[in-house]
Parts: sequence; C-alpha cells; structure tokens
Amino acid sequence: MIDPNLENKIVLVTGANHGIGAATARAFAAQGAKVFIAYYREPGDLPPAELDRARKGAHAGPLLYRAMQQQAGESIAAEIKSQGGTAAAFETDLAVPANIPMLFDRCEKTLGPVDILVNNHTYCFMETFDPARATQPDVDLHQVFPIHLPTAEIIDAHFAINARAYALMMSEYFQRTLRLGRRWGRVINLSTDAAHAHELNVSYAASKHAIESYSRSAAAEMGKYGITVNIVAPGPVQTGYIEPASETEIAAGTPLGRVGQPQDVADVIVFLASEQARWLTGQLLYVGGGWRMSQ
Repeated sequence: MIDPNLENKIVLVTGANHGIGAATARAFAAQGAKVFIAYYREPGDLPPAELDRARKGAHAGPLLYRAMQQQAGESIAAEIKSQGGTAAAFETDLAVPANIPMLFDRCEKTLGPVDILVNNHTYCFMETFDPARATQPDVDLHQVFPIHLPTAEIIDAHFAINARAYALMMSEYFQRTLRLGRRWGRVINLSTDAAHAHELNVSYAASKHAIESYSRSAAAEMGKYGITVNIVAPGPVQTGYIEPASETEIAAGTPLGRVGQPQDVADVIVFLASEQARWLTGQLLYVGGGWRMSQ
C-alpha cells in the first residue's frame, strides 16, 4: 500500500477557482489534506449573464474559458466540504506584493501554517512581435482575447503575476516554514511546455521561463532544510479554451492520443507533494501525454 502521507497537511493552491488549480484542490482534499483556495478574477468586459450562459452551454472555446476564470473559489471549497473535506477560499490579487503575507496570514488563521505550496495562478494576455498578426482579422479569437503588440504595461503585468508573485510567494513560505523550525516542505510551481518560445504569447512564455529559473534556485538553496521545489509544465489541457476542432488536431499529434484534462496534471502535482517524491527536487516535468516530445 502506498501512503502519500498527505492527510491533514495544509495546502495553499493559487489560481484554484477553475481548471488545473481547482482539480489540484480537489485531488489534495481526496487525500485528506486541508486546502486553502486562493484566486483572483480579473475585471472583465463581458456581462455576467453572457458568462453564465457560456458555463451552462459548456461549448469549449475562448468564451467558456473566460467564463470559468470568473468562477468564485468559494464554489470549489463548498464542493470539497460537501464531500467531507476541509477547504476555504480567499480572493486576492497577487500582483500586489502586500497581499502575499496577508494571504498566508489568512490561511494560518483559517486552517493553520502552510505545509505545501502550489503556485498555479497565471496571467496571459495575447501579444505578438509581428504587427501583421496583431491586426489580422480573426473575429472569433479577437473578440474574447485581443492580440496586441508588446507594451511596457503588458510585459510588466505578466512578470508581476507570473514571476514576481511566484518568487514572493516562495520567499514568504520559506521564511514562515523555517521560523516554525520545520524541516519538511513542498513547493510545486506551474510553468508551461511553451515556456521556451510561444507565438502570440511572448511575455507569457518569457515569464513562465522565469518561474523555472526561480524554482531551480529555490531548490538548490532550500534542500538543506528538507524542502523540495519542483516544476510542472503542462501541455495542452482542456480547461475550457480548446475548441473541438483543435482538440481533435491536438489529440492526433499526442502520443497518448488525447488532450489532457486538469485531473491529469493535478495527480502529478499531488505526487510531487507526496512522501514518494521525497528524493525529487529541482525537476521540470512535462505533463502533456508526450505532446512536447512529438512537436
């Protein structure tokens, strides 16, 4: 029998109101962990009624993805509690540095000190270096995700959320863990298999690459304290944004023959937090059914 030794561990998962984050919260709760769901909903220009219709219609595509992003994390916490688990949720913008210690304070007051940190939150604004691609007519895509040329504001927004917040979250976690005299900890950071280069997501890819560098540095420095730090880089995962035609195309180019589901990634994250992953640190795992290998 394999015992991951996660029962009653306190897990802080960011970006956990939908997609991979929500699946991760559910997966940890299923192991008996207590889950604190952090999330933030970017202000949007789509009416709530339209988002609600998109969720109920469940037609995969950019609009459904936007609708899922606007879910409240409390709904995921309520679902976990209805199944006998322990969970709480709190909305906060991690692009504001002062919110990070406040988030840990809130978790400690509600559930206790964080044992396992999963940094999953992300910011993605479509942009390109190619002026022609920024202006090409693509009504369906541009309607929901406008494509822009890079600006200082867009670049800074990506790095504030995708890189700086990850680094500050890790730093806060390390300081609190060591102050308690603990010599055990787990950090799992979410990157992407497109971190090296990605058309139409240039700052997103660059900021995710920064996450990988921060993670390796943290792994090298925190190992002596019994804290492991690893990176999960998902391939194409159906979190609502992949339209049916694209899903079929992606599945055909994936060795395992399908598009990933959030639970596929969540299970790997849980493994990296488990006792069975005690000898893994500083690792980057591509979790995409072999997608990257075949590209």
